[in-house]
Amino acid sequence: MVELISPPDAIFLVNESREHPMHVGSLQLFQPPEDAGPDFARTIHEQMLAIPVSKRVFRKRPGTVFGGISNLTWSYDAEVDLDYHLRRAALPSPGRVRELLDLTSRLHSSLLDRHRPLWEQRLIEGLNDGRLAVYTKVHHALIDGVAAQRLLQRTLSTDPYADDVRVPWSLADQGGHGPGSSLAGRATGALRGLGRLAPSTMRLAKQAFAEHRLTLPFDAPDSMFNVPIGGARRCAAQSWPLARIRAVQAAAGVTVNDVVLTMCSAALRAYLLEHDALPDRSLIAMVPVSLRREGAGEASGNAVGTILCNLGTDLSDAAERLRAVSASMSEGKRLFAQMPKVEALAVSALMIAPLGLSSVPGFVAMTRPPFNIVISNVPGPREPMYWNGARLDGNYPMSIVLDGQALNITVTSNAGNLDFGVVGCRRSVPHLQRILRHLEEGLAELEHVTA
Repeated sequence: MVELISPPDAIFLVNESREHPMHVGSLQLFQPPEDAGPDFARTIHEQMLAIPVSKRVFRKRPGTVFGGISNLTWSYDAEVDLDYHLRRAALPSPGRVRELLDLTSRLHSSLLDRHRPLWEQRLIEGLNDGRLAVYTKVHHALIDGVAAQRLLQRTLSTDPYADDVRVPWSLADQGGHGPGSSLAGRATGALRGLGRLAPSTMRLAKQAFAEHRLTLPFDAPDSMFNVPIGGARRCAAQSWPLARIRAVQAAAGVTVNDVVLTMCSAALRAYLLEHDALPDRSLIAMVPVSLRREGAGEASGNAVGTILCNLGTDLSDAAERLRAVSASMSEGKRLFAQMPKVEALAVSALMIAPLGLSSVPGFVAMTRPPFNIVISNVPGPREPMYWNGARLDGNYPMSIVLDGQALNITVTSNAGNLDFGVVGCRRSVPHLQRILRHLEEGLAELEHVTA
């Protein structure tokens, strides 16, 4: 039986090029147990290689029909060459996090082999502090970023003494992992959905923008982030104690996400000032948020909306920026909550659809930016997690950047920390690692003004 590739999944395959790798990634850092010997990583690697690939999505690759036409059907490999997909790597001396992120950047830049199942994993040794890193990437046509993060979490345990090695390619299925849960996946779905929306629903969306004062797409200023991109990536990652962010939240009477967005605002403002490229008007961020009403259960369906947030990058005072971000997010959530469901869905579709158009030739050059950056906050584990006795120290999502969206910031919770994964086009966003320093400065500013 031939399995057709769905239109949203096909978009990720068709639009992929050397400049636009369409995979999502994750960098995990583990602290080995105290009794771990020098062969800890090698032993785990051997145990992983012994586990067969039973999960169908990890045997999946594009097939060919009619003498060589691709991207129409899926093919499943009966045997998967795990020696190819799962590899060990070692960092060069001195084995700092800097060398780890340099390797991650190169791995995140390279395309996956279309003749094999579309995923790879690296076990990375050689960190000078004795930790072990795992970098995983999976094509977005197979699984979206949110689902990939959840799948990797299922390989972990809350038991520090559990010594069974779990791998994502042998886990039992738990519901669907379609493209609808991630931002890029919802963009492709939105483009299809917009064509089917009844004219009356489109009028509702326009009415919502007019009456509810929602920020419109394509009203963002031009910036150095909103340009065509090349194929090389730069990745940066760092963790911040959740307690520091919660202290600012409590003192200012805002949400944790407001504080995170204001940290990002400060970092972007400082970075742009360094490059003499700060727009006079504030940058606008696309922010996915939960719009589920209080008391609503799982049966209430998809309740994820997208808000265009004023980041206040035109404001020099940290307290004013926090107020601007909080006001923008609060107003967006309040207005979405007042809309009928069909109107809210229509507005969200219009908000996110420009992401799906970024690969259209000339679209970025001929239009203003729909927004300047995507900043996502993905729920992660709330308690310490372990993998074969090694404690998860960092869990950094590495997302996709696109033409017109050369920088992406994704945040996930990890026990008592918030882990930031930053991905940018190496050419368009030079010295991207400086954003990490500016994030710390932004948080310190907020701590000062709310003390």
